Amino acid sequence: MCQPTSDSDTNINIQLNLNDANVENFTNQIKQHEENIEFLNSQSNHLSDSVLDLQVSLGRYHSGNVVTSDNGNGAFRTEEETVEQILKKENTAASIFSWIKANSQTSNLAFVKDALGVVATLARVENDDLSRILSEYVGLETMLAIVCSTNEGVKALEKYDPEGTINCNGGLHGIGSSTGKIINGRFVVICLEDLRPFVGGFVDEDPQKKLAIPKPKLPNGECPPGFLDYAVNMIHLESNRLSYITATGHGLRETLFYSLFSRLQVYKTRNEMMLALPCITDGALSLDGGMIRKSGIFACGSRNDVEVKFPLIGGESDVPPDYTAAEEMVRKLKWESSKLAADIQREQQLLDFRKSNSTSQD
Repeated sequence: MCQPTSDSDTNINIQLNLNDANVENFTNQIKQHEENIEFLNSQSNHLSDSVLDLQVSLGRYHSGNVVTSDNGNGAFRTEEETVEQILKKENTAASIFSWIKANSQTSNLAFVKDALGVVATLARVENDDLSRILSEYVGLETMLAIVCSTNEGVKALEKYDPEGTINCNGGLHGIGSSTGKIINGRFVVICLEDLRPFVGGFVDEDPQKKLAIPKPKLPNGECPPGFLDYAVNMIHLESNRLSYITATGHGLRETLFYSLFSRLQVYKTRNEMMLALPCITDGALSLDGGMIRKSGIFACGSRNDVEVKFPLIGGESDVPPDYTAAEEMVRKLKWESSKLAADIQREQQLLDFRKSNSTSQD
C-alpha cells in the first residue's frame, strides 16, 4: 500500500528540482560565455594575422620607395630634423619625451606606448611657406605638445603626492631628473579621446581622408580667389598616422588637427585673404605671412619664425591605388580589432560573474 506524500516531501522535491534547474542554467550560461570568448579570440587572431600581412606588404612598398632628404634649401626637411630641433629645446617635456621614445630601454614605458608623439612630428606639409605659417599659427607651446590616445596615458606622464604637488621621481619628471634634466614650467598634453571630432564625412576617394568641408563662398556665391584649402586638409599624414584610429573610430585629421585648425582657411596672398573677409569665420592664413586669428582679430607685424616646424613631404606624394586600398583596409581591421577586444573583455567579465554566482549557489 503506497504511503501518501506529505506537503513537506513535495516542497523538498520541488526545491531539489529548482536547484538542479538553476545549476544546469548556470552551467549552460558559463559554457555559452566560454564559447563566445573562444569564437571572439579566433576572430581577433584572424584579424591580427590579416593586419600583419597587410603591414608587411606596405613595408615592402616603403623599402622600395625610400625618399632622400635634400636640405640644401630646406625643401625636404625630414621628421628626424624636426625631432633634432625638439631635442635642442632642453628642459622641455617634448625634448625629454622625444629622447625617451628614441631610447630602446625606455620606449616601453606606459606613457610612451599610449602617446603618439609630439604635435610637430605627426604631420607633414607641402612647402616651407606653409610649414612656417601653420607652425606660427599653432605656436611653439602647442607644436611641442605631447599627444596621448587616452586619459590613462595623460595620467602616466605626471605623478602627484597626496598633497597634490608634482612627484619629481615619477612619470616624465622622474625620467628627466634621472638624466639630469628638469622640466621647466608647464607643458601641454592633448588627449585624443577627449577631443570633439569633426562631424561630417570625407572627400570621396581621397587617399588622405580629407574632411568634406564646403568651400567658402562670397556673397555672390563664388569661391574667393586665391583660396587654397582648409588648413586641416593641407597637412599630409604618413601611412602609420593615417591608419591610426581612436577607440571611437576617429582618425588624427578629424580629432587632433581639426581641434588645432578647425575651419582655418589658407590663401595664396594676403591681399586675396583680405578680399575674402566676408566668408572668413574661423580665421585665415596666407602663404606670404597674413594671419587672421578669427573673425575680427588680425595678427599684424613681422612674422615670427617658430624654431620647431612641421616637416615637409619629400619626393612624390602620390601612391598607387592598391597601396591606398591596403592602408584603408588596415584602418578598418584595426577598428574591428578594437571592437572585438571590447567584446572579449565584456564576455570575460560576464563569465567571471557567472562563475562567482555559481560558486555562491553551491
